[in-house]
Amino acid sequence: MHGVGEPERLGEVRLPDGRNLGWAQWGPADGVPVLFFSGAAMGRSLGFGADVLARLGVRLISVDRPGLGASSPSPERTLNDWVMDIRHLASALALPRFGIVGFSQGAPFALACAAAGLPSAVAVVSGQDDLNASELAGMLHPDVAGMVRRAVEEPATFEATFAGMGNAEVLWKLITGTSSAVDLAVYTSPGFEPAYRRALEEGVSQGARGYARDLTLAMGRWPFDLGRIQVPVALWYGGHDTSIVHSPDHGAVLARRIPTASRHLLPEAGGSLLWTHAADILESLLRSGRH
Repeated sequence: MHGVGEPERLGEVRLPDGRNLGWAQWGPADGVPVLFFSGAAMGRSLGFGADVLARLGVRLISVDRPGLGASSPSPERTLNDWVMDIRHLASALALPRFGIVGFSQGAPFALACAAAGLPSAVAVVSGQDDLNASELAGMLHPDVAGMVRRAVEEPATFEATFAGMGNAEVLWKLITGTSSAVDLAVYTSPGFEPAYRRALEEGVSQGARGYARDLTLAMGRWPFDLGRIQVPVALWYGGHDTSIVHSPDHGAVLARRIPTASRHLLPEAGGSLLWTHAADILESLLRSGRH
């Protein structure tokens, strides 16, 4: 249900500094490569669109960020360091042109790669905005505004706080506790909940430091200029997305800041639209990347 299935292949890439970067793959081996950067604390085993990848000719590769799942830690990493990791991954896997899908907290990691010109196209799905953007002042939930302020002013303390409190059950309750009825119907369905919970368990299998670093980078100031992005970026949001950390205006501000952006707001969908509208998202990505 909802296009999830066991990875068809698992692997790790050895990086120049000796770290490993873990990945999982679905779809035809000779398909168009699409890298998937998942949400907060999610491991590589939860993909999307498994029921449409063969028809679309897509080779989906989910990548664990450092310190999550099968990827080695990198405590001082930045968003720009992630760009270098993806350069090495693409080289090691001999990828030709590839697209990127960034879900939720995966958005800044996808946009960092877009700013560096790595992918042919990007889809940001239920993505977190740059929450330090002046255009969002006054629009953030008070709890989120406080987190953003601490991430900028006291990043070490902020990160240490979350490194000591994240576990899979806490994260699951946070997700379900802030989800709309539309999203709960997806997340708690018999074919989906076990896969999502497993991905969260994988994500914090090394502890929560990787998750805490991701959170600090996502909530802090992004070290790249959205206005310089030249590759196509599609922003996908659901009208029933009630998360307090996703773009609070459903991506309108983000779309204005990215010169190549197209915005898709689906009134009937929720934040889970990656799993309810996978074919639409992937078909759009392939078209915009001119594959």
